[in-house]
Amino acid sequence: MIAALDRLIDRTTMYRLVFWYLAALIGAALALGAVHLIAINPIELLLSLVLVLASGYLANEIFARVFGAIPNVESVYITGMIIVLIMPPAAATDLAAVGAVVAASVWAMASKFLLSVRRRHVFNPAALGVALPALVLDHPATWWVSGQVWLIPPVLVGGVMLLRKLRRVDLFLAFAATNLVVTVLTGNPGDALGSIKLALIDSPFLFFGFVMLTEPLTAPQDGFWRVAYGALVGALAAPNIAIFGYYFTPEVALLAGNLLTLIVAPAGRVLLTLERVEKAATGAYDFVFRPDRRLSFAAGQYLEWTLPVEQPDRRGNRRYFTIASAPSEGEIRLGVKFSPNGSAFKRELADLRPGEQIVASQLAGSFVLPRNAGRKLCFIAGGIGITPFRSMLKQLIDSGERRDIVVLYGCGSASEVAYRGVLEVAAEQLGTRIHVAVLNPNGASPDMTIGMIDEDVVRTQVPDLAQRTFYLSGPMPMVNALRQTLRDLGVHPWHIRTDFFPGLA
Repeated sequence: MIAALDRLIDRTTMYRLVFWYLAALIGAALALGAVHLIAINPIELLLSLVLVLASGYLANEIFARVFGAIPNVESVYITGMIIVLIMPPAAATDLAAVGAVVAASVWAMASKFLLSVRRRHVFNPAALGVALPALVLDHPATWWVSGQVWLIPPVLVGGVMLLRKLRRVDLFLAFAATNLVVTVLTGNPGDALGSIKLALIDSPFLFFGFVMLTEPLTAPQDGFWRVAYGALVGALAAPNIAIFGYYFTPEVALLAGNLLTLIVAPAGRVLLTLERVEKAATGAYDFVFRPDRRLSFAAGQYLEWTLPVEQPDRRGNRRYFTIASAPSEGEIRLGVKFSPNGSAFKRELADLRPGEQIVASQLAGSFVLPRNAGRKLCFIAGGIGITPFRSMLKQLIDSGERRDIVVLYGCGSASEVAYRGVLEVAAEQLGTRIHVAVLNPNGASPDMTIGMIDEDVVRTQVPDLAQRTFYLSGPMPMVNALRQTLRDLGVHPWHIRTDFFPGLA
């Protein structure tokens, strides 16, 4: 069951997973409301959905044109559905309710452009959107999706899938533990179980923690600050917490947490101008960009790249890719493998010409060199999965730092071996041991293995595997298979690291 769930999650982008999760909750609410199992009028819910999505789409298009930004319809749908799930549904005859949901949607879209730092919105759009009607229209969010017993199963199942996709379990647990402890301590001393039930069942605890809290752009990416962020929001969102007589609502607690993100993780979007395109290998190309400002990153980290795709496919117009360049190079290099039936995103990328610009954001990733330079390492890459290792090795070359590294690189053929120059310099100057395995023997050199990187290759090329930390990067099936192979060879799970993108599909 868990394996099947992981396969489903792996095949779905983060944004698409959130989209279908929210859509499923609205669909379930419509069905349950129609048979009177929950106190929701389906007609009013549908009306709210239409109003929110239509007004949000229009506002997003207008602000995107005014600010010269790339409109993202996917984010409009996601933010809109969140608002629908937490604002009370609007009846056609209730003009105040209609105005409140429309105001929430428009303000949520506007906040992404008006309240931004370095092209990154500061506050969670849905949280800020629903805070406005409460403040000026006396029409607060009711968080009706919570407290509905019949909706708890889909909220839980989808929420767990989302946490596994984002790998934000630590964030959620920090929020959950702090929220529950503060709720118990500030509640009825003689009824701790009642306080816990209040938090888990009758408050927005689950939906808020799964969906709102984990929004990537407004939450810290660093592990320590991510946990601190979750704990802060969890404490402020507890039902009985008041500061100077003001009781925090969940959305206001989240907005306060967003301010912490701004302080500890101020980096925003970066505007990239394409300078040139280089062929890295057969079917693989490097797009070399000039950033509009210095971007501080660690070798092996990734960015979310956004393209103005006019007709995006089901995966949308955003992708996560590792930065192939080293921090020492001063340029941002994106390595991409193209296939005949590539996505709309890759087709748009292939048409990019020097001088044209794209936007990147969400710099993150812990798939980086360990602080301990004495630790023995083994990099295992498949295809274009060599990009983080290209970044790491180039950084070591430029700094002159020698580390004990073995590189195992698997490709379809010898012509598909990317970044030969960097690999050869690393071998010559740093003593890095490079071994390549190819499936097609045509053009293969005598020192290459014909076949896949398997247990025999690992045993032969890495005889001291028990002393090494393994880094795996490449297609998901390859990474999963090799992770199991290493486990079978006795490598401790803590000594196996895999490249991870929250939007990977």
